[in-house]
Amino acid sequence: MSDQPPFNIADTLRETARRFPAQPAVLVCSRGGARSQVATSPPVTFAQLDAECDRLAEGLRQLGVRPGDRLVLAVRPGPDFLRWTFALFRSGATVVLLDPGMGLRRIFQCLDQIDPAGFIGPPRVQWLRWLQRRRFARARFNITVGPAPWGPGLPVDRLLALAPATATPFPTTTRRQETAAIIFTSGSTGPPKGVVYQHGMFAAQIDALRDTWQIPPGGIDLAAFPLFGLFNIALGLTTLVPPMDASRPGRANPAWLVRALRDHQVEQSFASPAVWKRVGDYCRQHQVQLPSLRRVFSAGAPVSPAVLETMAAALTAPDAAIHTPYGATEALPVAAISASTVLTETAALTRQGAGTCVGNPIGQIAVRIVRVTDGPLGETDLRQPLPVEALGEIVVRGPVVTQQYFQLPEATGLAKAWLDGECWHRMGDIGYFDRQGRLWFCGRKSQRVETPSGVLWTDRVEPIFNTHPDVTRTALVGVGPRPRQQAVVVVETRTHRWSTTLLAELRKLALAHQTTRELCCFVHFPRPLPVDVRHNTKIQREWLGEWASRQRLDLQDTT
Repeated sequence: MSDQPPFNIADTLRETARRFPAQPAVLVCSRGGARSQVATSPPVTFAQLDAECDRLAEGLRQLGVRPGDRLVLAVRPGPDFLRWTFALFRSGATVVLLDPGMGLRRIFQCLDQIDPAGFIGPPRVQWLRWLQRRRFARARFNITVGPAPWGPGLPVDRLLALAPATATPFPTTTRRQETAAIIFTSGSTGPPKGVVYQHGMFAAQIDALRDTWQIPPGGIDLAAFPLFGLFNIALGLTTLVPPMDASRPGRANPAWLVRALRDHQVEQSFASPAVWKRVGDYCRQHQVQLPSLRRVFSAGAPVSPAVLETMAAALTAPDAAIHTPYGATEALPVAAISASTVLTETAALTRQGAGTCVGNPIGQIAVRIVRVTDGPLGETDLRQPLPVEALGEIVVRGPVVTQQYFQLPEATGLAKAWLDGECWHRMGDIGYFDRQGRLWFCGRKSQRVETPSGVLWTDRVEPIFNTHPDVTRTALVGVGPRPRQQAVVVVETRTHRWSTTLLAELRKLALAHQTTRELCCFVHFPRPLPVDVRHNTKIQREWLGEWASRQRLDLQDTT
C-alpha cells in the first residue's frame, strides 16, 4: 500500500472547487406553504465548502483525531452533512453512517460493533451519548453541530478555534485501499451490517455514474436520498436538499417536492420508488409537468411499471429519461434499465411472472448466476455459472464491490467469495440472464417459499396479482418450516376491504399462470403492507410471514 500515490475521496471536492469555485454546492429548500420554495440560507459554494472542510479537518487533527478513528456522523441532510462527511474523509478518519429509521435498539447494536471514537451530531445526539457514556467509554471526540448553548459536546466554534484559516490545503495522506466509511445496511432482511467502504470504491462509484449516464457538471440535483449528495460533489452538481424528512420518504409531501423541482429548474433527481409514486400521482391529478427534469433515478426496490408510467408522463424535456439502477449497499451500481425499455419490452413479461428486468451490467461490473445455496460459495460455483435463462443466485465482481463487513467475519465469509484474487459479492437475490444479456430479478433468496410442490419466488408471483384493479400490493410469504411451507399471498386492497368476489378473482388469476397455478391461500391485510425504513418500499415479508402464521382462522377459511 505504501507505494501507492496518496488518494482521498475528498480530493474530488478540491478538484470541483478548483473548476467551479463560485457554483453553489448545496441549497436548502424550506418546507411547505403555497408560496414558492426558497433557500433557507445563502448557498454554500464549492470554494466555501472546500475551505470549510479544510478547517474542520485541521480542527479534528488538532483535537487528536487520527487516521482510522471511527466517528459516528449523525446530522440531518444539508450543508452540515456534506461538510462534515468530506472533512472526516479528508482527515483520514472513518465516517460511520447509520439509518436513524432503524430504531434505537438496532442503532445501539450497531454502535456496540463500531465502538466509536466519537460522535458528531446535534445536542440531542450528544445528550443520548452522554446518558450512555459507560457504553461508549472510548468516545473522546464529541462535537456538537448546530446551536448548543450548553451540553456535553464540543461546540463547532471551539473546534474551529483550533484551526485558524490558512491558505495551505490540508494534506492528502490516505490511499485508495484505506477505509473511508462504514455504512450500515438498513436491516430490512436481517440484522444491519457495517459495510466497509474504501476511498477507491467511492471513486469507482462516481466514475460508473458519470460514464454510464453521461452526467455533465453544472446542473442541480434534488437529493431525496441524502447519500447521493456525496456523489454530486464529485460530479460538479449543485445539491438541492428537498423539503422532506429523509428518514420517511414514503411520507414526503409531493406538492412541496414538485414546487422545489420546478422553482429551482432541477435537472436530475434520485429518490426511492415511494417518493416517485407520490410525485407522479400528484402530477397526474393536478396536471403538472416537470419541464426541466432530464434524469430521474429510482432504486431500493423494484419500481412498478405504474410508477414509471405516471412519472414519464410528467417529463416533457425531449431527452428526459427515467433510470432504475440495481444494486445494494455492498455493490452499487450493478446494472440499470430505462423506463422506456421497461414499458415497451419487459413490463408485460413481469405481469406474467417472469420477474423484474433490471437491465444490463454497468461498466466494469461482472455478473454471474450460480446455484442456490445457503452455505458458503466455493470456487467451483464461480467457475461454473449457470447457463442463460437458468434461475440462480446473483453474484457480482468489480471496482464498486465492497470486500467485507466490519468485524463480522462469519457474515463476510457467507457473503463474499474469492476467485483468482478477486472478490465476488453474493447479492442475496435470485435471478437469471435472458437471451439478450439482460439481468432479471426474481426475489430475495431469504424470502423464498419452499412448498412440497416446489420453490416460489416473490417477484415471479406478486406482479401477477398486482395487476388486479382492486389490489394495491401483495406479498408472498411462507407459513411453517421449509421445505413444507404453506404458500400464502397477503393482499393489500385499495379500499382496505375484502370480499369473496375478490378472492375468487385472485384464485382465477392464479390458475391462469404456470408459476402460480397451485396458489389458493389468500389473506387480506387490513392496512398498508409494512415496508423498510430506508426506502419505504421493500415489503417486510419476514414480519408478514409471522403475522400470517397467527391468522389461523383466516388461513382455514381461505384454503
